[in-house]
Amino acid sequence: MRTAQRVAQRVARVKPSPSTAAAQRVRELKAQGRDILDLTVGEPDFDTPDHVKDAAIAAIRQGDTKYTPVNGTPQLRAAIADTFERRHGLRYPTDGITVGGGAKQIIFLALAATLDAGDEVVIPAPYWVSYPDMVLANDGTPVIVPCPETDGFKLTPQRLESAITARTRWVILNTPGNPTGAAYTADELRALADVLLAHPHVRVLTDEIYDEIWYEPGQATSLAAVEPRLTDRVFLTNGVSKAYAMTGWRIGYGAGPAELVTAINTLQSQISSCPSSISQAAATAALTGDQEFVRRTVAVYRARRDLTIKLLGDIPDLSCTPPSGGFYAFVNCAAQLGKRTPSGDELRTDEDFAAYLLESQHVAVIHGAAYGSPGYFRVSFATRDDVLTEACERIGRACAALSFP
Repeated sequence: MRTAQRVAQRVARVKPSPSTAAAQRVRELKAQGRDILDLTVGEPDFDTPDHVKDAAIAAIRQGDTKYTPVNGTPQLRAAIADTFERRHGLRYPTDGITVGGGAKQIIFLALAATLDAGDEVVIPAPYWVSYPDMVLANDGTPVIVPCPETDGFKLTPQRLESAITARTRWVILNTPGNPTGAAYTADELRALADVLLAHPHVRVLTDEIYDEIWYEPGQATSLAAVEPRLTDRVFLTNGVSKAYAMTGWRIGYGAGPAELVTAINTLQSQISSCPSSISQAAATAALTGDQEFVRRTVAVYRARRDLTIKLLGDIPDLSCTPPSGGFYAFVNCAAQLGKRTPSGDELRTDEDFAAYLLESQHVAVIHGAAYGSPGYFRVSFATRDDVLTEACERIGRACAALSFP
C-alpha cells in the first residue's frame, strides 16, 4: 500500500536559507556561552525612527486595525508612487502598485503569478540566496550566470544574450546587490536594455531594496528609468526594511504592469488577505516623513564600510572590492584555500574557511558558495565599529595561523 506523501515536490526542491541557517548556528553557540562576533546579520542595527513608531501607535489608538485593501492602503500606495517619482522620475498609477509582507513576499508572488513548469529565470551570480529557490518552488528553472569580480560582479550584455532562450520569462537584477554591494551604472543598464529590447518575451525583476543605502555620487539608477521602452516589462520591487530599519514590520512593495500587479493581488487575496494595517501606517510615515534618519545612517554605514575594507585589506591573501551600496562586503578568500589549519585540516572550500573562522576565532560569516560564488565569504558591516575591528583582528589571526602543506 502506498503511503501518503508528506510534502509536495516543490518543497523538496527548496533548500533552507543559508543565511537563516547561519544565524541559527550563531544563536546556538551564543546560548552555549560562546563569545561570537556575528557578521552574518542582514539587517540594520539601528532602531526604527521614532516618528515611524509614533505613526503605528496612532494607528492602533484610532482603530486602524482592520483589513485593508489587498494591494495596500491608498495612503501607502500614494506614498510609494511619490517615492518612485521623486527618486527615478517614474509615475506609476495606483493600480500598478502592490504592497505585501516584505519585498521577499512580493518577489515570490511575482514568480508564482508568471512561471509555469520549465520556464527559465536568468539569475546573475553572486545572487541573493533566495532567488534560485523561489524559482524552483514555483516550478521554474534557475539559469545561473556567473559574473566574476573582474566584471564588477555584474551581468554583461554578452552574458545576458547567451543566457536568454525561448523559455526565458524573467531576468533578475539586484542593484545594489546582496552579497556584493555592486550596482549598475546608467550606461551599464542601457547596454543590458539594448539586449532586452530584442527579446520582447522577457520580463525584468529589479530588486532595489538597498538603493537608499548608497555611497556613490548621485543616486542609484533604475532600469525602468533608464529605458522607458521597457517600463511595461519591468517589475520594480523595494521596501522599507533596510533604509528605515524596519525589517520586522514586514512591508515590501512592487510596481509594474497592471496585469501583473492584478495577478499578484489575486494570489495575495488567497494567501494573506492583506499586509498588516499597523505596519502600513508606519511605512507611510517612513516614506512621507523627514528623511534625516536615512541620511544619518548611510553616513554611518559609509564609515563602517571604509573601516571594514581597510581592515580586511590589511590581511594577507584576502581582498575585497568596495561595495557601492548596501551593508555587505564580499571578500575573496580563494588564496586561503588549500592551506591547513593548526590542527592539520585542509581548507578545501569557502564553506570550510567560514567554519574555521567560527570554530577557531568565533567570527560568524556566510560562505560565498551560498550566493553561487565559491571562493568568497560575506560579512555584514551593519554593526558597531568595535565589533568590526575585533572581528577583523580575529580573522587576521585565523589567517596567520594557516599554512600550505
